[in-house]
Amino acid sequence: MTSLPYHGLRLLTVHAHPDDESSKGAATSAKYASLGARVLIASMTGGEAGDILNPALLQSPKASRDIAGLRREEMATAAAALGAEHVWVGHVDSGLPDGDFDNQTPPGCFYRVPDEVAMLPLVHIIRSFRPQVVTTYDELGGYPHPDHIKNHAVTMAAVAAAADPEKNPELGEPWQVEKVYYNQDLSAKKWVTIHEKMTEAGLESPFADHIEDFKKRDAQRVNWLSTTIDCAEFFPSRDRALLSHATQIDPEGGFFSASRKAARTYWPTEEFELAIDNTGRTPLTPGVDFQETDLFASVTMDDGRKVPAEGMLPASPDQYEDDYDEATGESA
Repeated sequence: MTSLPYHGLRLLTVHAHPDDESSKGAATSAKYASLGARVLIASMTGGEAGDILNPALLQSPKASRDIAGLRREEMATAAAALGAEHVWVGHVDSGLPDGDFDNQTPPGCFYRVPDEVAMLPLVHIIRSFRPQVVTTYDELGGYPHPDHIKNHAVTMAAVAAAADPEKNPELGEPWQVEKVYYNQDLSAKKWVTIHEKMTEAGLESPFADHIEDFKKRDAQRVNWLSTTIDCAEFFPSRDRALLSHATQIDPEGGFFSASRKAARTYWPTEEFELAIDNTGRTPLTPGVDFQETDLFASVTMDDGRKVPAEGMLPASPDQYEDDYDEATGESA
C-alpha cells in the first residue's frame, strides 16, 4: 500500500441534518478520507422533524415512535460508509414550514437561536479539530430550507470567532481556518447541464419536471463552481451512505436511481465554491468555474509544509487503484 498523502490534513463538513452529508459532497469526503485526511461531519440538528419518506418504513414502530433515535443510527452507518468521523452539534431541527420561516418555525429550534449563541458548539469543534478546510452552504442554503440558511450564517460566524483570541477563550485555543467552501453539489448549472445532455442523447431525463425550479434558483444566485473534485470512483460509497438514511431515501424511487445514474454518466465530479481563502496564494479569478481540483490546494500542513498550488489529488483513479476496492468503496 502506498503512503497516504493527506495524512495530517483535516476537513470539517458542516451540515444541517443527518443525510445532508451523504447528498452533498459525500464522494469528496470519502475520497479525502481514503487518502489519509481526517474528515469530520458536523450535523447541526438531529433531523427530529424529518418525515418518513421511504414507504417501506411507514409501518415501522421504531420509525414512528423514535425517529430521532433511528436517524442517529442511520447517521452512524452513513459516516462509516464514507470513512468519516461524526459529531452532533446539538440543535433542534426547525422543520420545513410552508410560509414565513421567522413566524412558522417553532420556538427553540435551530433557526430561532441567535447566531452568536448557535455558533458556540461549532467554535469549540473547530478549535478542537483544527480543520484547514471547512465546507458549508451558501447564504441561500443551497435550497430554501430554514436550517440550511441558518447553517451558512452559523458556520461563517463560528469560523470567524474560532480565529479570534478575544472570543470565548473557554472554548479552546484560537484556530484559523485557511479555506471555507460552499458546497455546490446541488447547483442548477449541474442539473440543467445533465438534463440537456440527456435530452441531446435522446434519453428521458429524470429532471424534466424540475428544470424550471433549477432555473429560478439560478436566477436568485449564480453559483461559482470554483473547485471541482474528480471523485466518481467514490460514488458507490456516497450511494451507500445515502441509502443508510433509510427513513429519508426510497431505494426503489425512480428519481433516486435515475438521478444517481445520470450524474455518474454525465457529471462525475463534485463542485464547491471558494468563499474564504487565507492561504496567501494568488487569488482565484472570481466567477471563473473549475479553477481548482483540490480543496486543500495551498494550505499549510501541521509540519509547516505547503500543499502545492495545483493540489495533490491523483489525476486519475488509476494512480491508486491498487489501494482501492471498487466493490466496497474502501481503501485496501
